[in-house]
Amino acid sequence: MSSTIASRRYARALLEVAEEDGLVEQVAGDLEVIRETLDGSREIVTMLKSPVIKGDTKSRILKEVFSGLSEKTLLFINLLCRKKRAAILADVIDEYSALRDERAGIVNVDVTSAVELDEEQSKTLIEGLAGYTGKKVRARLSLDERLLGGVTVKIGDTILDNSVKHQLQLLNIALSENV
Repeated sequence: MSSTIASRRYARALLEVAEEDGLVEQVAGDLEVIRETLDGSREIVTMLKSPVIKGDTKSRILKEVFSGLSEKTLLFINLLCRKKRAAILADVIDEYSALRDERAGIVNVDVTSAVELDEEQSKTLIEGLAGYTGKKVRARLSLDERLLGGVTVKIGDTILDNSVKHQLQLLNIALSENV
């Protein structure tokens, strides 16, 4: 079974248990703490991926490191370690967040603009994207001066490119075809 499929299955199971117990946000907070720790500790990531270290040892280490987390989250980590799936913990966290957002009707959008958008422009763009997607939009705004003007928007696998750079590329292609 590929790690992506396994990650989604484990994340879905964790989300369902968290929903049954009314702990969706608490578990999400716990997973965010784990994510931040994994991002900051190459040693823990290496330990999780190591086939030499036994699942029980991984579980014991993680239980010590994350002792302040909820019991449900610690049980879940223990399950991953026992099933020899500790290496996919980061992927499970990503999948949990994606599934939680999906169920809440939230879509994550990456917006890149050539110039910094002011508050009014950001709000208008986000409202337009909410109308386009039919969902609540969580936008991550970034700046890329190479676009020359306009914006690019990435929604999942879809890219809406309304940048001047892209328009110039299209014009270049059209002109070179007619020569």
